[in-house]
Amino acid sequence: MNLAETIYQHSLNLPDTAAREALDFIEFLEQRYTVKPIIQNNIDKTEAFLAALSGGLSEDYPEDINDFDLGIDAHRELLD
Repeated sequence: MNLAETIYQHSLNLPDTAAREALDFIEFLEQRYTVKPIIQNNIDKTEAFLAALSGGLSEDYPEDINDFDLGIDAHRELLD
């Protein structure tokens, strides 16, 4: 008997309310441990968006921008 069958056999001994609670918990665990394909789908959409956008910048747009080019942020206290 495998683990799923053992869980099933034990569930037969429970009253309906307890069996419902056990099922709710199993569904919770299923959601918690199931890998969601939506994450990969979002990554694919992001990559497609960036690929489509990458050709939209002008030809003179510098490709080597780094933190030095961005300047220094003002402290929040100075903005008040």
